[in-house]
Amino acid sequence: MKFTPEPIPRPSGRPASSTPLRDYLNSTNQGVDAGYAVLPRSLAESMPLPWQQQFATLLAEFHQAYGHLQWPVYRVVPSRYERLVDLDEEQLAEAGFLMEIDSDGEIVYRSRNGTQVENPEQTTALVSVLDPIPNNRQGRVEPAALSQQPTPPSGFPTQPGPPTPSGGFGPQNQYHYPGQRDQQSW
Repeated sequence: MKFTPEPIPRPSGRPASSTPLRDYLNSTNQGVDAGYAVLPRSLAESMPLPWQQQFATLLAEFHQAYGHLQWPVYRVVPSRYERLVDLDEEQLAEAGFLMEIDSDGEIVYRSRNGTQVENPEQTTALVSVLDPIPNNRQGRVEPAALSQQPTPPSGFPTQPGPPTPSGGFGPQNQYHYPGQRDQQSW
């Protein structure tokens, strides 16, 4: 080993976060909202064996840490945000809204408590949809080529898709994960 009086270069990227899981969950809209992160079982069970082994170990640690709590059974409903004006009466009712025609012949949208929705064209509601994720009975789902997905230094794969819609959950664009240009300086 050779001694050098030069200081050890410090990484030029952003510092490690003290809340990495929160940061990641805030950066994606794939099965995540303000209260829960949902993983489709069929996709998790289709991941490579080493990934499944690591994930099973992490879940076991998690369940051991919180095993003292009373866990309910969760019912997960695949949903998406839709504009009120694009919903039918059944979907409006599911989301807690109703549509009526006022005395002037105009369509009016109201929330469950009777308050009129001022801007229904820009107001979105969460409504159930058919599940686009294949279930376990449909067989294994081949993961996308994991090696082709760019992974920033923070260790989280970049997330495709649009951000959570307005009126959605948590702050948006609060976290910036370095792109290829930023990574080259590391």
